[in-house]
Amino acid sequence: DPASSFMCLLKKKKELRCLEKVVAEKKEAFRERLEVIGEQWRDLHARRTQLKAHVERSGRTVQENEMLRNQALKKASKDKEENIKKENELLRAKSELEALRKQHQKLCQKLPKYFMFKRYLEDVVEVSQFQDIEEVISFYKSLMRSRRELLQSQQWQKEMTEQARVLLDQYRAQKGAEMLQCRNELVQLKQYLDQTLSDIPVWEAHWIDIQNRAAKKTTELRAIERAIHTLFQ
Repeated sequence: DPASSFMCLLKKKKELRCLEKVVAEKKEAFRERLEVIGEQWRDLHARRTQLKAHVERSGRTVQENEMLRNQALKKASKDKEENIKKENELLRAKSELEALRKQHQKLCQKLPKYFMFKRYLEDVVEVSQFQDIEEVISFYKSLMRSRRELLQSQQWQKEMTEQARVLLDQYRAQKGAEMLQCRNELVQLKQYLDQTLSDIPVWEAHWIDIQNRAAKKTTELRAIERAIHTLFQ
């Protein structure tokens, strides 16, 4: 991708400038460290010379000389530790400087590979409405951002569609179960209705028999009433 390659080229150039700056800063810090260490060495030698002259000139007792000797040994031991620490820092700085130099060489070797993409983008600027390469890169970033947002929107729509499909399947399954239950209830009600319809003639005949018996009883009751009335008279 030419645009991506040119962006990588700009990034590598920026990294190269940063590395050059870091290398320069490391060199300056290394030089300052060397000066400080040299000054400390000169100071140490001067202090050792002064201490030795002072010990030679002094006419103090053995105890005082022993005390001064112990102090000098402690001071020398402390200075030695500081010198070792400075030497370790110096070695570490050299190692970091060497690593930065190697990285700088690698970047310098990779840099010529991206010049063709720069020329390609310059040709694009000449035949297009863009003003410079930065505007082309900005437009490319805008397109990539729009594409990313579009992909995210499509992914979101896909997830929503999948969720809607799952809910629809669940709703269909639920309504299917309800419809099956309704059908079973309807079959039972139909069976009950058929049974009821088959029992209607029997009950109608029974009802007619009851009405006939009631009419007969009514007639008999009226006859009894008339007889009683006649007997009463």
